[in-house]
Amino acid sequence: MLSVLDMFSIGIGPSSSHTVGPMRAANAFVRSLADQDLLDRTARIHVTLSGSLAQTGLGHGTDRATLTGLEGKTPETVPPDDVLHGLDRCSALGKLRLGGVREIPFSRDDIEFDLWHSPRLHPNRMRFRATDGRGKLLREDVIYSIGGGFIAYEDELAEKLANKHGGTSKSDDAESGPDVPFPFTSATELVKLCNDNQMSIAQIMWQNENAVRPEAETRRQLYRIWHVMRDCVRNGCTSTERLLPGGLHVPRRAAKLYQRLRPRSLDIFEGETERKAFAHASDAEWVDLFALAVSEENAGGGRIVTAPTNGSAGIIPAVLHYYWWLVDGADANGVCRFLLTAAAIGYLFKRNASISGAEVGCQGEVGSACSMAAGGLCAVLGGTPTQVENAAEIGIEHNLGLTCDPIGGLVQIPCIERNAMASNTAINAARMALLGDGSHIVSLDQAIKTMKETGLDMMSKYKETSKGGLAVNVTEC
Repeated sequence: MLSVLDMFSIGIGPSSSHTVGPMRAANAFVRSLADQDLLDRTARIHVTLSGSLAQTGLGHGTDRATLTGLEGKTPETVPPDDVLHGLDRCSALGKLRLGGVREIPFSRDDIEFDLWHSPRLHPNRMRFRATDGRGKLLREDVIYSIGGGFIAYEDELAEKLANKHGGTSKSDDAESGPDVPFPFTSATELVKLCNDNQMSIAQIMWQNENAVRPEAETRRQLYRIWHVMRDCVRNGCTSTERLLPGGLHVPRRAAKLYQRLRPRSLDIFEGETERKAFAHASDAEWVDLFALAVSEENAGGGRIVTAPTNGSAGIIPAVLHYYWWLVDGADANGVCRFLLTAAAIGYLFKRNASISGAEVGCQGEVGSACSMAAGGLCAVLGGTPTQVENAAEIGIEHNLGLTCDPIGGLVQIPCIERNAMASNTAINAARMALLGDGSHIVSLDQAIKTMKETGLDMMSKYKETSKGGLAVNVTEC
């Protein structure tokens, strides 16, 4: 099963599928060369980006991320400026440092955007080829970026599709990976586990995590994720940058909005701020601010938490900040319960449908994140497992059919505002579920199945190719 640390990974913007995934894929290819003692024989690398990676790769910085991965850097630790400027540096020098150790020739043509072929297995395909000084092929790998920063090799993905498990990697299956005490593959199974064992969803996840690593390490990593989310909100609210990069000249709004919402001369990021200070503005306005701050940091290539994707990275932090600042009794243990619960819901989307906008549209990104946030908030507000499942279902039900149509292939319009809207939807979904006893007509499993089928029926131009929707009807900004 996927861990909570798989569903929430620390990376950089602007896209998990187009930035984080390609960086990890390039890194994996270089490691394979090293493992086979081919690194010293490699004289040239050629990468071919196909499908959605080619259609919107420039706007998402896929070529920059790929180059960064080839140099052995990872999304968890690479300074964002290295990604922003690395491609220009290597192009000017005419060389790159493969794996950080071997210098080989490089030109921009070594990363090719293939606009003419449609990948068969998944919209985000990368082909890596390493050749020696005579042009002889040393190794070739085809790797797919399948959403949320996850990658899968071609044979692995083909096997999954043949077994009708969908476009996910082997590590997603409940029967693969380390044994856990409470495996589940559906929301129905998860709620039954909770009821049979008199445990919450977070407790089920906690026991599973303890089977993978020491309890103290899991808690430390969860706090690290929370602190990166907090840093991201702070960075977005205090940024001095006026415009987002990419050519659309989209203004950053979070810093100005923060100055307007905060009480005079109070900085919520300095020292211990009392919750009553937030009464200066409505809860919804603060949630909007938190979501905009993170989404703008993501769009600017900053450090974020993939939750479960970069395109939806503002939702869970915004709702977590709502819990932290605006809910009485909020504490660090509640943050852990929130993340564990949200991860369980995210796993169900990843396993049984998709979290890739290129595969199922934005319902797979913003819709999944909204559902995860709704379930997590419901849990820390005292919801039962059935109420949590209800909240998660409400969160996705009202995002079904949401298309992915970024203008200019950039994670800016409509992505940034969409995160803010979905954050407030998640809070409303949690509150609505708590008004009832958890009983409802449409189950989360049925909603996830519907999302997958809707995504499969959706025309490709509405799935992250920037060939439909707002992307073609708004040509000037």
